Amino acid sequence: MSQPYDGRAIANYVLDFCHSRGRPVTNLALQKIVYFCHVWSLIELRRPLIRHKFEAWEYGPVLPYLYREFKNYDRLPIVGRATQIDPMDGNQRIVAYNFDSETDSLLREIVNFYSRLRAGDLVDLSHAEGGPWYRVWNHGGAVNPGMKIDDAKIVEFYSRALRPFSLQ
Repeated sequence: MSQPYDGRAIANYVLDFCHSRGRPVTNLALQKIVYFCHVWSLIELRRPLIRHKFEAWEYGPVLPYLYREFKNYDRLPIVGRATQIDPMDGNQRIVAYNFDSETDSLLREIVNFYSRLRAGDLVDLSHAEGGPWYRVWNHGGAVNPGMKIDDAKIVEFYSRALRPFSLQ
C-alpha cells in the first residue's frame, strides 16, 4: 500500500496530464482538481492521496503550500511545475511523481473528468451544501485553527455521492 504523496507531486501530474491534452489550468482550478483527486482516493482506494490536510479558504479547499507555489500565475494558466529543494545539493528540482498502477488509473479518470470543467464550476462543486468545505467554512464561530478539512468528513460526505467519472 502506497504512502500518501506530497501535494506538489499530484499537482505536477495534473499539470502534465492537462498540458498533454491542451487544457490550461489556473491555480484556482488546480487546487480543486487536486482536492477531488484526494477525495476520490479516500473513497475508491480507501486511503489518503495527499499527506497534508486541505484548508477551507473562500474559494474552496486549498493546500496552502501549493497555493504559494503557483500564486504568481494569478488567474493565468500555469506553465511551470512545483519544485522542492534537493537536500543533496540545495538546488530547486521539479517534484517528481511515480504512482502505483491503481493510483495512476484512478488519477487519470479523475483528472480527465474534472479538468474539463471551468474553475467556477469546480468551486461550486467543492462548496456543496453540507459538504466538508461547507461545514468547516460555516462553522458558526467555533474555533477551528487553520480551517482544516478532516479526511473523515470527506469520506462521510462523498461516500454518499455519485461518482462523476467511470473507472476503466
